[in-house]
Amino acid sequence: MTPCASTSTRRAGQGIAFVIGATALVILLVRGGEQWLRSLLLYLSGAPWARRMVTGFAPAWAVAGRFVAGESVDEAIDAAHQLNAEGMSVAIDFLGESVTTATEADDARDQLLLLVDRMRGAQVEGYVSIKLSQLGLNLGENLALQNLRAILEAARAANVRVRIDMEESATVDMTLDIYRRLRNGEGFDNVGVVIQSYLYRSEEDVKKLVAEGAWVRLVKGAYREPAAVAYADKRDTDAAYMRLVQMLLSEDALANGVELAVATHDEAMILQTMAYARTRGIASDRFEFQMLYGIRRERQRELAAQGWRMRVYVPYGTAWYPYFMRRLAERPANLWFFVSSLFKK
Repeated sequence: MTPCASTSTRRAGQGIAFVIGATALVILLVRGGEQWLRSLLLYLSGAPWARRMVTGFAPAWAVAGRFVAGESVDEAIDAAHQLNAEGMSVAIDFLGESVTTATEADDARDQLLLLVDRMRGAQVEGYVSIKLSQLGLNLGENLALQNLRAILEAARAANVRVRIDMEESATVDMTLDIYRRLRNGEGFDNVGVVIQSYLYRSEEDVKKLVAEGAWVRLVKGAYREPAAVAYADKRDTDAAYMRLVQMLLSEDALANGVELAVATHDEAMILQTMAYARTRGIASDRFEFQMLYGIRRERQRELAAQGWRMRVYVPYGTAWYPYFMRRLAERPANLWFFVSSLFKK
């Protein structure tokens, strides 16, 4: 890159950082500002112009690297080994979503097949996390189904499990349909699914998954959703989260073989889950806690040292921008860390 181009890129990146930071500051000064800030960041996560500006600015990756293990599968495997050595298992996510061609979907499938093979060869204690939009869901349900089937076949042979991430609310029915066709219809018992507590529908979905003895990762939700389908208030989302935890740790759930991953960084949710388990006499090995790579690292180690099952979600790949922006939206403090770092020499 020429000096002139480098200067131009730096100025562009600083410009977008200033716009984001200034806008966020104004929003936070008004009532309900944090919710508006979250909406802004979720909008930017899908804005092509913002993606071009931020990904073209080197310091942005320096900050994103706090949340992403690297751009290559080798870096992801190295991060997984380090976490395994500390007594934690992993969920590895090859970043990418919403492909626009069948060729891109096939390329993503091949990268995930490579990941499965590398995890087997490296003896990683963990599973693979995938997004159906990365496998072509938006181009056709059958394309995603075929690509996921190929991954599950390879994963079963490698003794590796695969979890389907949940995406926007408009894709929930298709996601659950594909999950059930492969797990219940074709016998792939190495596949699990994710449920988002901020969706109104999730309680009914969980009732069915409990009856089926599913392998469920429970999250709050990190997509921009209309008030018609999702809770807007954090307190409502939190209350729904704990209702779902209790459903997924109920006597019926445990008897049916449900496996629950309590995926949260919220200390209140963690402590409430612990208290519920102790009150009901539920052994610590009947569920696990999950946190994201780079967030609350000391707490992750503490939970593992205390005897709780702890798993870290490890993302990697070049398509890190949407993931990174959603992490900023989840916790405003991450935004200030990002913006301030861009202006440091």
